[in-house]
Amino acid sequence: MRFRSLSELERPEPKEVILATLPQEITMANYAKAKAFKINELVREIHQESYVWYGFTIADKNNPELIADVGLPKNDQNLQDFTTLGPERIAEYHESLPADAIINGWIHSHGALKYKHFSHTDEQNQATVLDFVTARLRWVVAKKEVPIQDLHLLVKGEFEESDLEKGSVSLITDGAISEATIMETIYGGFCYSIVIDDEGWHEQEIHYKERGVLSGHSMVSKKSSDIVFIDTGRSLTEADIELLSKEVEENIQPNINPPPELIERM
Repeated sequence: MRFRSLSELERPEPKEVILATLPQEITMANYAKAKAFKINELVREIHQESYVWYGFTIADKNNPELIADVGLPKNDQNLQDFTTLGPERIAEYHESLPADAIINGWIHSHGALKYKHFSHTDEQNQATVLDFVTARLRWVVAKKEVPIQDLHLLVKGEFEESDLEKGSVSLITDGAISEATIMETIYGGFCYSIVIDDEGWHEQEIHYKERGVLSGHSMVSKKSSDIVFIDTGRSLTEADIELLSKEVEENIQPNINPPPELIERM
């Protein structure tokens, strides 16, 4: 047999059936937005300087795509141009949430910095948050064919042990079949990432992680996203601000003398 081009030798794309779509834009309550920028203001008032800080975006388990609130955990260290985020802090804060709440991303401030982009350090922190969030916030998003070269079909009770030496994969059924397509479940999850500054600027991304249960193949991707602010009927009250002031005082950890190894990461 002669082929007119090498493209004729290419394997067909695996069959895929999309079952769910992950969010393509971020929705955030006006209350959560006001709270985030109020934290910026309180950091300057209480600590007499603008510092980079991080918090978590919070959703209701029944509506995980909407950022309903912003939580401020105890930050490990806060500098004027750097903050650290460890997985133990995420787990610790998650345990403190009500049973009907869940973390669906993170938010951080660049404070008075003029750097209006996500930084390399942000990307490292984002990977930590993505792993944590998608382990708890995931859906069946697709069924996808697992391409198997040399699939060997066997019938239960009608094969010898030596038959298992044949083929790259053996499929044992209770009846004779001549053809089989194996479709694996693809789990997918998302995580929001938002950066703001003291002047009211903000930028946001959605990060995605998908994983096949049979192949173990994992894929991570991201996209810049629009953000839609909605009114949920909740507003930032004086009582909220008083409580938030205490959290800023206790949870923001200014460090004007960072260790050398931390400076190297910056």
